[in-house]
Amino acid sequence: MLIFVGLGLYDLDDISIKGLRAIEQADTIFLESYTSILMGANPDLMRELYKKPITILKRQDVEQYPEPILTAAKSGNAVFLTGGDPMVSTTHADLRIRAKEQDIQTKIIHGSSIVSAVCGLSGLQNYRFGKSCSIPYPAKNWFPKTPLDTILSNIQQNLHTTVYLDIQENRFMTVHEGIDLLEKLMEGSSDTIPLYVGIARAGSDNPIVAAGSSTQLKHIDFGPPLHILVIPGTLHEIEEEYLKIFAGYEP
Repeated sequence: MLIFVGLGLYDLDDISIKGLRAIEQADTIFLESYTSILMGANPDLMRELYKKPITILKRQDVEQYPEPILTAAKSGNAVFLTGGDPMVSTTHADLRIRAKEQDIQTKIIHGSSIVSAVCGLSGLQNYRFGKSCSIPYPAKNWFPKTPLDTILSNIQQNLHTTVYLDIQENRFMTVHEGIDLLEKLMEGSSDTIPLYVGIARAGSDNPIVAAGSSTQLKHIDFGPPLHILVIPGTLHEIEEEYLKIFAGYEP
């Protein structure tokens, strides 16, 4: 069997009891390291806690070379660990499909997710979110405008947007970097984003949540990663009050 286990948001205490039991009974454990990372833990701490070897997987290991995972699942219980909640990433869904095609049983053990944590920390109502988007670090001759198009489309429909910030092997995009990139994409146009909500270290004991204009948020020290942005549509009165109380929002 191939069991997808969500680790939750921040550290090793976030995993469910059901997830821990799956790890205890696992013959093989894999940890994908590209979708999200537990900033309050690391693979060595996991190996120490679980008392089992863990194989670290990069994106290409899952997308292009999943055979070791599937082979392990054919001969025993293989656990595939992910930050947050499994199946949020397309590569996880693809891996489950591949397993099904090879008659491998699969199971999902859910974990706390940034998708719902964003709502809890910001007070923005979950049913008012539109399509999400990701801001990647620009590369040579590559600076996609798609994230801005998604945000502006949601604003026109009075919907909120969750904006995922790039995670790479040696760097993690910050709230400030995300805002700077969006402002560069808007240069020379009449487009504006009046309100941002920045969130840092969701799931930790001391997350930071701040709401305001780009200028206001640039004066906020969000601290270490992981960071995420939210672009709200027009605020409901309860959403506005929540942001005033818990995110320092000053209209």
